[in-house]
Amino acid sequence: MQLCVLLHPRSLARGKGQFCWGLFVLLILGNFWFLGVLYLLWLYLDWGTPCAGGRRSQWVRNWTVWNYFREYFPIQLIKTSDLDPKHNYLLGFHPHGVLVAGAFGNFCTGSNFKNLFPGLTPYLHIMPIWFGCPFFREYVMSAGMVSASKESVSYVLNNAGGGHASVIVIGGAEESLNAHPGSLTLNILKRKGFIKMALKHGAHLVPVFSFGENELYKQVANPRGSWLRTVQEKLQKIMGFALPLFHARGIFQYSFGLIPFRQPIHTVVGSPILVKRNPNPTNEEVEQLHALYLQELRKLFEEHKGKYGIPEHKTLIFE
Repeated sequence: MQLCVLLHPRSLARGKGQFCWGLFVLLILGNFWFLGVLYLLWLYLDWGTPCAGGRRSQWVRNWTVWNYFREYFPIQLIKTSDLDPKHNYLLGFHPHGVLVAGAFGNFCTGSNFKNLFPGLTPYLHIMPIWFGCPFFREYVMSAGMVSASKESVSYVLNNAGGGHASVIVIGGAEESLNAHPGSLTLNILKRKGFIKMALKHGAHLVPVFSFGENELYKQVANPRGSWLRTVQEKLQKIMGFALPLFHARGIFQYSFGLIPFRQPIHTVVGSPILVKRNPNPTNEEVEQLHALYLQELRKLFEEHKGKYGIPEHKTLIFE
Protein backbone atom coordinates (compact mmCIF):
# COMPACT_ATOMS: atom_id res chain seq x y z
CA MET A 1 0.00 0.00 0.00
CA GLN A 2 2.93 2.34 0.70
CA LEU A 3 4.25 1.83 -2.80
CA CYS A 4 1.06 3.14 -4.41
CA VAL A 5 1.78 6.55 -2.85
CA LEU A 6 4.77 6.83 -5.17
CA LEU A 7 2.39 6.90 -8.15
CA HIS A 8 1.00 10.24 -6.94
CA PRO A 9 1.95 12.85 -9.61
CA ARG A 10 3.46 15.16 -6.99
CA SER A 11 5.74 12.35 -5.82
CA LEU A 12 6.52 11.33 -9.38
CA ALA A 13 7.33 14.88 -10.40
CA ARG A 14 10.32 15.03 -8.08
CA GLY A 15 12.16 12.24 -9.88
CA LYS A 16 10.15 11.07 -12.83
CA GLY A 17 10.33 14.43 -14.56
CA GLN A 18 14.05 13.89 -15.02
CA PHE A 19 13.40 10.25 -15.95
CA CYS A 20 10.92 11.26 -18.66
CA TRP A 21 13.34 13.81 -20.10
CA GLY A 22 16.12 11.21 -20.00
CA LEU A 23 13.92 8.69 -21.81
CA PHE A 24 13.07 11.27 -24.44
CA VAL A 25 16.75 12.14 -25.01
CA LEU A 26 17.61 8.44 -25.33
CA LEU A 27 14.91 8.07 -27.97
CA ILE A 28 16.25 11.02 -29.93
CA LEU A 29 19.88 9.92 -29.73
CA GLY A 30 19.31 6.15 -30.01
CA ASN A 31 18.16 3.71 -32.62
CA PHE A 32 14.55 4.68 -32.06
CA TRP A 33 15.09 8.36 -32.88
CA PHE A 34 12.10 8.31 -35.21
CA LEU A 35 9.81 7.68 -32.20
CA GLY A 36 11.26 10.77 -30.54
CA VAL A 37 10.61 12.79 -33.69
CA LEU A 38 7.03 11.50 -33.87
CA TYR A 39 6.51 12.45 -30.25
CA LEU A 40 7.89 15.95 -30.92
CA LEU A 41 5.35 16.29 -33.72
CA TRP A 42 2.62 15.09 -31.36
CA LEU A 43 3.77 17.55 -28.72
CA TYR A 44 3.58 20.39 -31.22
CA LEU A 45 0.08 19.45 -32.35
CA ASP A 46 -1.15 18.76 -28.81
CA TRP A 47 0.52 21.70 -27.05
CA GLY A 48 -2.70 23.57 -26.32
CA THR A 49 -4.64 20.62 -24.87
CA PRO A 50 -3.71 21.29 -21.19
CA CYS A 51 -5.33 24.72 -21.59
CA ALA A 52 -8.41 23.34 -23.35
CA GLY A 53 -9.85 20.96 -20.79
CA GLY A 54 -7.08 18.38 -20.96
CA ARG A 55 -7.61 14.76 -21.92
CA ARG A 56 -8.87 12.77 -18.96
CA SER A 57 -9.11 9.00 -18.97
CA GLN A 58 -11.74 7.33 -16.79
CA TRP A 59 -9.71 4.14 -17.07
CA VAL A 60 -6.71 5.82 -15.40
CA ARG A 61 -8.86 7.68 -12.86
CA ASN A 62 -10.47 4.39 -11.84
CA TRP A 63 -7.27 2.37 -11.40
CA THR A 64 -7.60 0.08 -8.40
CA VAL A 65 -4.31 1.43 -7.05
CA TRP A 66 -6.02 4.74 -6.25
CA ASN A 67 -8.33 2.93 -3.82
CA TYR A 68 -5.23 1.83 -1.91
CA PHE A 69 -3.81 5.36 -2.17
CA ARG A 70 -6.91 6.88 -0.57
CA GLU A 71 -7.12 4.13 2.08
CA TYR A 72 -3.46 4.53 3.04
CA PHE A 73 -3.99 7.83 4.88
CA PRO A 74 -7.08 7.54 4.62
CA ILE A 75 -8.54 10.36 2.51
CA GLN A 76 -12.17 11.37 2.88
CA LEU A 77 -14.27 13.99 1.05
CA ILE A 78 -16.89 15.76 3.17
CA LYS A 79 -19.84 17.60 1.66
CA THR A 80 -21.49 20.47 3.56
CA SER A 81 -23.81 21.80 0.86
CA ASP A 82 -25.28 20.86 -2.50
CA LEU A 83 -23.70 22.32 -5.64
CA ASP A 84 -26.20 22.86 -8.45
CA PRO A 85 -24.73 21.37 -11.67
CA LYS A 86 -26.44 24.11 -13.67
CA HIS A 87 -23.63 26.44 -12.56
CA ASN A 88 -19.85 26.44 -12.84
CA TYR A 89 -17.73 26.60 -9.69
CA LEU A 90 -14.26 27.64 -8.65
CA LEU A 91 -13.10 25.59 -5.68
CA GLY A 92 -10.28 27.15 -3.66
CA PHE A 93 -8.24 24.34 -2.07
CA HIS A 94 -6.32 24.96 1.19
CA PRO A 95 -3.64 24.28 2.35
CA HIS A 96 -1.12 23.24 -0.29
CA GLY A 97 0.91 20.97 1.98
CA VAL A 98 3.83 19.07 0.48
CA LEU A 99 1.93 16.36 -1.41
CA VAL A 100 -1.48 17.99 -2.10
CA ALA A 101 -2.82 14.51 -1.42
CA GLY A 102 -6.36 15.61 -0.62
CA ALA A 103 -6.74 17.46 -3.91
CA PHE A 104 -5.43 14.56 -5.97
CA GLY A 105 -7.20 11.80 -4.05
CA ASN A 106 -10.59 13.51 -4.08
CA PHE A 107 -10.70 15.28 -7.44
CA CYS A 108 -8.54 13.07 -9.70
CA THR A 109 -9.32 9.52 -8.61
CA GLY A 110 -12.37 7.35 -8.10
CA SER A 111 -16.00 8.39 -8.01
CA ASN A 112 -16.30 10.05 -4.58
CA PHE A 113 -16.70 13.53 -6.01
CA LYS A 114 -19.21 12.38 -8.63
CA ASN A 115 -21.26 10.57 -6.01
CA LEU A 116 -21.41 13.58 -3.69
CA PHE A 117 -21.79 16.20 -6.42
CA PRO A 118 -23.58 14.54 -9.36
CA GLY A 119 -23.43 16.44 -12.63
CA LEU A 120 -20.17 18.23 -11.82
CA THR A 121 -16.83 17.50 -13.49
CA PRO A 122 -13.74 18.57 -11.47
CA TYR A 123 -10.57 19.91 -13.12
CA LEU A 124 -7.49 20.17 -10.91
CA HIS A 125 -5.26 23.02 -12.12
CA ILE A 126 -1.50 22.56 -11.71
CA MET A 127 1.58 24.53 -12.76
CA PRO A 128 1.94 24.83 -16.57
CA ILE A 129 5.61 23.79 -16.33
CA TRP A 130 4.64 20.11 -15.89
CA PHE A 131 2.89 20.02 -19.26
CA GLY A 132 6.18 20.70 -21.01
CA CYS A 133 7.63 17.44 -19.69
CA PRO A 134 7.52 14.64 -22.30
CA PHE A 135 5.30 11.65 -21.41
CA PHE A 136 4.67 12.94 -17.87
CA ARG A 137 2.18 15.45 -19.30
CA GLU A 138 0.09 12.60 -20.72
CA TYR A 139 -0.02 10.93 -17.32
CA VAL A 140 -1.22 13.98 -15.38
CA MET A 141 -3.78 14.91 -18.03
CA SER A 142 -5.22 11.40 -17.95
CA ALA A 143 -5.97 11.94 -14.25
CA GLY A 144 -7.99 15.06 -15.02
CA MET A 145 -5.35 17.73 -14.40
CA VAL A 146 -5.08 20.84 -16.54
CA SER A 147 -2.91 23.93 -16.64
CA ALA A 148 -3.30 26.65 -14.00
CA SER A 149 -2.96 29.36 -16.65
CA LYS A 150 -5.65 32.02 -17.04
CA GLU A 151 -6.49 30.59 -20.45
CA SER A 152 -7.10 27.16 -18.95
CA VAL A 153 -9.23 28.38 -16.05
CA SER A 154 -11.29 30.47 -18.46
CA TYR A 155 -11.84 27.46 -20.71
CA VAL A 156 -13.20 25.39 -17.83
CA LEU A 157 -15.39 28.12 -16.34
CA ASN A 158 -16.72 29.27 -19.70
CA ASN A 159 -18.89 26.18 -20.10
CA ALA A 160 -22.30 27.58 -21.04
CA GLY A 161 -24.28 24.67 -19.63
CA GLY A 162 -22.54 24.68 -16.25
CA GLY A 163 -21.36 21.50 -14.59
CA HIS A 164 -17.65 22.38 -14.46
CA ALA A 165 -15.60 22.83 -11.30
CA SER A 166 -12.13 24.38 -11.41
CA VAL A 167 -10.07 23.25 -8.41
CA ILE A 168 -7.22 25.65 -7.67
CA VAL A 169 -4.68 25.26 -4.86
CA ILE A 170 -4.73 28.94 -3.95
CA GLY A 171 -1.50 29.08 -1.92
CA GLY A 172 0.52 27.65 -4.77
CA ALA A 173 4.05 26.29 -4.54
CA GLU A 174 5.11 29.07 -2.16
CA GLU A 175 2.71 27.78 0.49
CA SER A 176 4.39 24.37 0.51
CA LEU A 177 7.30 26.02 2.34
CA ASN A 178 4.90 26.54 5.27
CA ALA A 179 3.81 22.89 5.28
CA HIS A 180 4.93 21.95 8.79
CA PRO A 181 2.84 19.71 11.06
CA GLY A 182 0.42 21.94 12.96
CA SER A 183 0.92 24.90 10.63
CA LEU A 184 -2.18 26.88 9.71
CA THR A 185 -0.53 29.63 7.67
CA LEU A 186 -2.09 30.27 4.26
CA ASN A 187 -0.63 32.41 1.46
CA ILE A 188 -3.77 34.14 0.30
CA LEU A 189 -3.86 37.86 1.10
CA LYS A 190 -2.16 38.85 -2.17
CA ARG A 191 -3.72 36.10 -4.26
CA LYS A 192 -6.73 37.63 -5.96
CA GLY A 193 -6.46 36.30 -9.50
CA PHE A 194 -8.92 33.51 -8.73
CA ILE A 195 -11.40 36.12 -7.48
CA LYS A 196 -11.14 37.99 -10.78
CA MET A 197 -11.67 34.78 -12.74
CA ALA A 198 -14.77 33.92 -10.70
CA LEU A 199 -16.21 37.37 -11.32
CA LYS A 200 -15.33 37.38 -15.00
CA HIS A 201 -17.17 34.10 -15.62
CA GLY A 202 -19.81 34.26 -12.91
CA ALA A 203 -18.46 31.09 -11.31
CA HIS A 204 -19.59 30.49 -7.75
CA LEU A 205 -16.73 30.38 -5.25
CA VAL A 206 -16.40 27.40 -2.91
CA PRO A 207 -13.80 27.31 -0.10
CA VAL A 208 -12.27 23.88 0.55
CA PHE A 209 -10.14 23.06 3.58
CA SER A 210 -8.19 19.80 3.75
CA PHE A 211 -7.56 18.90 7.41
CA GLY A 212 -4.40 16.83 7.89
CA GLU A 213 -2.68 17.99 4.69
CA ASN A 214 0.28 19.51 6.55
CA GLU A 215 0.76 16.46 8.78
CA LEU A 216 2.04 14.12 6.05
CA TYR A 217 5.69 15.21 6.22
CA LYS A 218 8.18 16.80 8.57
CA GLN A 219 10.03 19.68 6.99
CA VAL A 220 13.43 21.13 7.89
CA ALA A 221 12.92 24.32 9.91
CA ASN A 222 12.82 27.27 7.49
CA PRO A 223 11.35 30.33 9.24
CA ARG A 224 11.05 33.50 7.20
CA GLY A 225 14.36 35.35 7.17
CA SER A 226 16.45 32.20 7.59
CA TRP A 227 19.13 31.43 5.03
CA LEU A 228 17.30 28.24 3.96
CA ARG A 229 13.99 30.05 3.39
CA THR A 230 15.79 32.80 1.45
CA VAL A 231 17.43 30.23 -0.84
CA GLN A 232 14.14 28.33 -1.29
CA GLU A 233 12.26 31.51 -2.22
CA LYS A 234 14.92 32.56 -4.72
CA LEU A 235 14.93 29.12 -6.33
CA GLN A 236 11.14 29.18 -6.51
CA LYS A 237 11.19 32.48 -8.40
CA ILE A 238 13.76 31.09 -10.83
CA MET A 239 12.26 27.62 -11.43
CA GLY A 240 8.58 28.31 -10.84
CA PHE A 241 8.17 25.64 -8.14
CA ALA A 242 9.29 25.34 -4.53
CA LEU A 243 11.79 22.87 -3.07
CA PRO A 244 10.79 22.07 0.51
CA LEU A 245 13.27 19.85 2.39
CA PHE A 246 11.09 17.17 3.93
CA HIS A 247 11.11 13.61 5.20
CA ALA A 248 8.67 11.11 6.68
CA ARG A 249 8.92 7.32 6.81
CA GLY A 250 10.35 4.47 4.79
CA ILE A 251 8.62 1.45 3.31
CA PHE A 252 9.72 -0.98 6.03
CA GLN A 253 10.64 1.42 8.87
CA TYR A 254 9.12 4.54 10.40
CA SER A 255 12.15 6.65 11.26
CA PHE A 256 13.14 8.17 7.90
CA GLY A 257 12.11 8.13 4.25
CA LEU A 258 9.97 9.83 1.61
CA ILE A 259 6.77 7.84 2.11
CA PRO A 260 4.25 10.19 3.79
CA PHE A 261 3.03 9.44 7.30
CA ARG A 262 -0.32 7.70 7.61
CA GLN A 263 -2.38 10.64 8.81
CA PRO A 264 -6.11 10.98 8.07
CA ILE A 265 -7.03 13.67 5.54
CA HIS A 266 -10.51 15.15 5.68
CA THR A 267 -11.21 17.46 2.74
CA VAL A 268 -14.24 19.58 3.60
CA VAL A 269 -16.07 21.28 0.73
CA GLY A 270 -17.84 24.42 1.94
CA SER A 271 -20.98 26.19 0.82
CA PRO A 272 -20.92 28.17 -2.45
CA ILE A 273 -20.53 31.94 -2.46
CA LEU A 274 -22.86 33.12 -5.21
CA VAL A 275 -21.06 35.27 -7.78
CA LYS A 276 -22.73 37.39 -10.42
CA ARG A 277 -20.95 37.54 -13.77
CA ASN A 278 -18.95 40.75 -14.23
CA PRO A 279 -16.50 40.73 -17.19
CA ASN A 280 -14.77 43.91 -16.00
CA PRO A 281 -14.75 43.99 -12.19
CA THR A 282 -13.33 47.01 -10.40
CA ASN A 283 -10.58 46.69 -7.79
CA GLU A 284 -13.14 47.50 -5.11
CA GLU A 285 -15.41 44.65 -6.27
CA VAL A 286 -12.48 42.24 -6.27
CA GLU A 287 -11.47 43.32 -2.76
CA GLN A 288 -15.02 42.92 -1.46
CA LEU A 289 -15.40 39.41 -2.85
CA HIS A 290 -11.92 38.47 -1.65
CA ALA A 291 -12.80 39.63 1.88
CA LEU A 292 -16.03 37.62 1.77
CA TYR A 293 -14.13 34.54 0.61
CA LEU A 294 -11.67 34.86 3.50
CA GLN A 295 -14.57 35.21 5.89
CA GLU A 296 -16.27 32.06 4.57
CA LEU A 297 -13.00 30.12 4.55
CA ARG A 298 -12.34 31.00 8.18
CA LYS A 299 -15.95 30.13 9.06
CA LEU A 300 -15.58 26.72 7.37
CA PHE A 301 -12.38 26.03 9.30
CA GLU A 302 -13.81 27.10 12.65
CA GLU A 303 -16.96 25.01 12.22
CA HIS A 304 -15.04 21.80 11.50
CA LYS A 305 -11.66 22.08 13.26
CA GLY A 306 -12.89 20.41 16.45
CA LYS A 307 -13.93 17.29 14.52
CA TYR A 308 -10.45 16.79 13.11
CA GLY A 309 -8.14 17.34 16.05
CA ILE A 310 -7.42 21.06 15.82
CA PRO A 311 -7.27 22.67 19.30
CA GLU A 312 -9.96 25.27 19.98
CA HIS A 313 -7.44 28.10 20.48
CA LYS A 314 -5.77 27.58 17.07
CA THR A 315 -6.98 29.59 14.08
CA LEU A 316 -5.99 30.31 10.50
CA ILE A 317 -3.21 32.78 9.75
CA PHE A 318 -3.53 34.65 6.46
CA GLU A 319 -0.37 36.03 4.80
